[in-house]
Amino acid sequence: MKEELYLEKLKEEYREQFILDNQYAFKYGAIIDLSSEELDETGEIISRETINQLIDDKGSDTYRIMVGDKCVGGIIVKIDDLSNHNVLEILFINPQEHSKGYGQKTWELIEKMYPNTLVWETCTPYFEKRNIHFYVNKLKFHIVEYYNSKNPDPHMPGDYKEEGEDDDMFRFEKVLIK
Repeated sequence: MKEELYLEKLKEEYREQFILDNQYAFKYGAIIDLSSEELDETGEIISRETINQLIDDKGSDTYRIMVGDKCVGGIIVKIDDLSNHNVLEILFINPQEHSKGYGQKTWELIEKMYPNTLVWETCTPYFEKRNIHFYVNKLKFHIVEYYNSKNPDPHMPGDYKEEGEDDDMFRFEKVLIK
């Protein structure tokens, strides 16, 4: 009998493992596509500080993605109950659990959990072909903006390297019809 996937609110006792799993999943994807020069000074694609900030941000809900008693990934969403314009901050599936439909099932649960959402937004690096495929072809997001040194993300000023460096991002939106 196949075990159900469900979301479990992140408890403090699992925070450290959540951070490590998140960093590993992001690093795994990047190392496949980039050189080690793209890692930060700690050897990570996403810093511990960034993950902690996203978990702690006002309006953020953080979940472990569970199958039975096994954690297979995690998700952080930022919810704005006034505008109903919500943000998928982070979604990761542990690399050994890829291609099992866990990401898509997780997203189906998130959409059911936040039924008042009018627009979902997220970003991913331009080199993450697997993520781009997932957001566009599986979850039906649309690419609406390309952030780069000539068009920087207004939420991350000064975050861009010289033109031609691998820090470009796509911004996606999914507009829900109500």
